[in-house]
Amino acid sequence: MNREKLIQHLRDLPANRRVITALDVPGQDEALNLADKLGTGGGFVKVGLELFSAAGPSVVRELRQKDRNVFLDLKYHDIPNTVASAARQAAAMGASFCTMHASAGRSAITAAAEALATAELPEGAVRPALLAVTVLTSLSEEEISEVRPSDDNLDDSVQRLARLAWDCGCDGLVCSPADLPKLRDAVGDEPLVITPGIRMAGAATDDQHRVTTPRMAVDSGADFLVVGRPISKADDPAAALNAIAQDME
Repeated sequence: MNREKLIQHLRDLPANRRVITALDVPGQDEALNLADKLGTGGGFVKVGLELFSAAGPSVVRELRQKDRNVFLDLKYHDIPNTVASAARQAAAMGASFCTMHASAGRSAITAAAEALATAELPEGAVRPALLAVTVLTSLSEEEISEVRPSDDNLDDSVQRLARLAWDCGCDGLVCSPADLPKLRDAVGDEPLVITPGIRMAGAATDDQHRVTTPRMAVDSGADFLVVGRPISKADDPAAALNAIAQDME
């Protein structure tokens, strides 16, 4: 499936399947239990570094057996050959999304995109969408200046990295909802955008510096929302997910 068709396929999903629940738990049993609590509306789930380090590829395969689409959020940042090999493994597992840092550079991004275009897939699967992370939502302007001294401000960095990723073949971008309007100005409406840092109005922001509500994120151009603690720590995760989906519509 080419980039245009893949993006349209994903955008056509209903709102409750465009909420990605972060399974930020320490092991496979906890992850599968939380996935079950999401009910029939919890189609997409995120497997990040903590869970993948604990459970490995088996948790991805188990979630696929439960008919969950997996956002494999490992944020590749390595030499081109290594990143390409990792992307092929994500495809073989049946992941729907995989991520890499745009700051890995042109050669690595291109290698990953080309690897996914020709990767072997499980029967009936669609190739994963490759998403580039621009600037982590946990980073403040001060922290960014510490690790990347330059004349770029936060907006400049996000826009520059987004343009690079799209030009190199990524299907979409991961960025803060606060960065979305200017990002859309920079790259247009074509790229898929996945947005973490989502909180309902009045909720605690935890360790996220740049957050917004589901409705505001969608209005600013987000296609998918990644939500962790507001769902995973809720008394009724399925109801919390549905409330977020309703706020998107």
